[in-house]
Amino acid sequence: NASSLLSGSRSSKTFKPKKNIPEGSHQYELLKHAEATLGSGNLRQAVMLPEGEDLNEWIAVNTVDFFNQINMLYGTITEFCTESSCPVMSAGPRYEYHWADGTNIKKPIKCSAPKYIDYLMTWVQDQLDDETLFPSKIGGCSCPTRDGPSRLSHALIPACCCIPGVPFPKNFMSVAKTILKRLFRVYAHIYHQHFDSVMRLQEEAHLNTSFKHFIFFVQEFSLIDRRELAPLHELIEKLGSKDR
Repeated sequence: NASSLLSGSRSSKTFKPKKNIPEGSHQYELLKHAEATLGSGNLRQAVMLPEGEDLNEWIAVNTVDFFNQINMLYGTITEFCTESSCPVMSAGPRYEYHWADGTNIKKPIKCSAPKYIDYLMTWVQDQLDDETLFPSKIGGCSCPTRDGPSRLSHALIPACCCIPGVPFPKNFMSVAKTILKRLFRVYAHIYHQHFDSVMRLQEEAHLNTSFKHFIFFVQEFSLIDRRELAPLHELIEKLGSKDR
C-alpha cells in the first residue's frame, strides 16, 4: 500500500511531524483495515466505506493518512522547491494559488510555493490536532471476550467498558473537504513543477500510488469539486481508465 511503499522511500524525512493515530483505538484498527485492503491492489474497493463503519470516522482516518503521505512525498523534494525555483504556488502555467486561511490571513496573499505549502501543512496539522474537529476518542464499548477485547457499538453489557466519546462536529465534512482540496494542490504542484526531480529520485511509483489512492478516495465520497481537480484532469482520467 501507499503508506508502506512510502516508508521505504529514499527519505524518511517528513516536511512536518507525522500525525499518529493512537494505537489500540478504533481509528487505529480502521487504519490497519485500510492498509490491509490497499494491499489487495484493488484501490476502488479499498476506498469504500467498510460495512457498519461511520462515514465521518472513515474520512477522518484517511485524511490523516493522506496528510502523512503528502508530508513524506513533499519532504523528499523540499530542496528543489525553493523561493527562487518556485516564486509562486502554481500547478502549471494556468493555475496559481494564493493563500488565505480565514483566521490569521483573511485576504488571499501571493507567496512562493514553499511558503504556501508551509502555511497549508501547518493549517492542516492544526485542524487534525483539534480534538473538537477530529476526535480521537469515539464512543463505543470495549468488551472482554475469549479472544480479547472487541468493540461493540450497542448497549451496555456487564463487564464492558463503555465510553461516551466525542461526536464529530456538524461542520466536520466541510472542514475535511477543505483539507483534501488543499492537500490536492500539493500533489498538483509536485506533478507540474517537480516531476523531473521525482523521477531522478526514482520516487514516481510512490507518488503515483499515493495520488491514485487519494483520487479514488475523494471520488468515492465526492469530496473535491471537479473544477478544483482541473490541473491534473488528464492524469486523473488516465488513472481511472486503467481501472475500468
